[in-house]
Amino acid sequence: MKSSLVILYHREPYDEVIENGKVNYKPKKSPNGIIPTLKSFFKSVNQGTWIAWKQVTEEQKVDFQQRVTVEEHGSNYTVQRIPLIEQQVRDFYHITSKEAFWPILHSFPWYFTSETTDWENFQLINRKFAEAACEEAADDALIWVHDYNLWLAPKYIREMKPNARIAFFHHTPFPSVDIFNVLPWRGEIVDSLLCCDIVGFHIPRYAENFVNVARSLREIDVVKIEPVPEHITKVGIALAEPEVTTQIRHQGQLVRIDSFPVGTSPEYIKSLVEKPETQALIASIKEKYQGRKLIIAAGRIDYVKGHRQMLEAFERLLERRPDLHGKVSFIVSCVAPAKGMQIYDTTKQEIEQLVGKINGRFTRFSSDWIPVLLSTEALSYQSLLGDFAASDICWTTPLRDGLNLVAKEYIVTRQNRDGILILSEFLGAAVELPEAILTNPYSVKSMDNAIEQALEMPMEEQKQKMTKMYETVWKYDVRCWAYHMFELFQNTTHDVVSE
Repeated sequence: MKSSLVILYHREPYDEVIENGKVNYKPKKSPNGIIPTLKSFFKSVNQGTWIAWKQVTEEQKVDFQQRVTVEEHGSNYTVQRIPLIEQQVRDFYHITSKEAFWPILHSFPWYFTSETTDWENFQLINRKFAEAACEEAADDALIWVHDYNLWLAPKYIREMKPNARIAFFHHTPFPSVDIFNVLPWRGEIVDSLLCCDIVGFHIPRYAENFVNVARSLREIDVVKIEPVPEHITKVGIALAEPEVTTQIRHQGQLVRIDSFPVGTSPEYIKSLVEKPETQALIASIKEKYQGRKLIIAAGRIDYVKGHRQMLEAFERLLERRPDLHGKVSFIVSCVAPAKGMQIYDTTKQEIEQLVGKINGRFTRFSSDWIPVLLSTEALSYQSLLGDFAASDICWTTPLRDGLNLVAKEYIVTRQNRDGILILSEFLGAAVELPEAILTNPYSVKSMDNAIEQALEMPMEEQKQKMTKMYETVWKYDVRCWAYHMFELFQNTTHDVVSE
């Protein structure tokens, strides 16, 4: 049976577990909720297919099992796996995606390099995804492509299935026109995205950036502009937009532009926090730090995450506020990058050196106080939530970030409605959470003011702000995003006007 819904995503939607010498495919425990949410769309169709890549050796390719059936309650789908050898994965993901595209997407063009990029390999893998999608899809299927790794797949799908309904969702930021157009392959990428019936982004600013890029490269007619969604800040902060383009037309095809941020899973987070073992962990953390103010920063090691700016701000805080020595601790939890990616290795070394410098200057062994506690090991999700629940301040100030679910996860753990969230204006979640302390991570003064304000905020003000953010995160959760997307799909047809 052909599938009525085909999802293209670079990650497999399950964990491979070997039991009694046999490989079993178990539901993936995804902390950020996006994979379970995407899989939930299969519950509304008779048959669905998830397409992902799987790294194999040349020997394994001979008898590789491309199709896997995952038995999950209420879902009817198969997984079509594209076998890629190690070199293909390296060129596709670690080099082309991370060394060429990632710095452009996050507005760091000085890190961009095309010298080592294998564009032909990127095209080949995108074509493999497209071919797999067309092989699986029914004539009236919805083919839903996810993220920049698969930028070219929509064009290849449209060539093979001219009447397909194609949607694309961009999980990262989409940069301004002058940054995006640094890419030598900008025309091919934009042509592919303009083959879609829907192109989705987290926030209106990214949608407007895409429209401006498209208009700079191709003849585009703007068909419809609307006010931004009700829960999005319209003016006053770095990523605010008062209105957003929702429809454009190119070569007769109508392209719907959507902007709706992904939410987190509050009910799941709440259930984990309320577990006795999590409550015991929270109590032990508070006891360990002996009543000190706890600040936490969590995220992957990446030059876009702003770890250096946070650590330098914390060092300045300790320089000007000796009264805080021994009274505040900064927990920095950042997962180490994959090996062999030089730019991330350099970032990791920079973080470690800064932490060493701060601790070397300010540690008080007499009072058992170490100012910064750095962890680069991956924590269990439950442990991370325990750290959030025990921390007085969550410091989340990337230089640029697509959305950032850490901010929303921290809010959900604050069941007493206290706690303080410091957010960079340059992450997507900032336009949903204006009650947070918003700061400019590029400004020393702004960062210094933000941490001082957080440390001095009265409890009543904390609760007022946190209560409002708590309501927002619960209302616009990941299921709300799913319902929004499902309604959008239901009302979408492949609309082409002859010219």
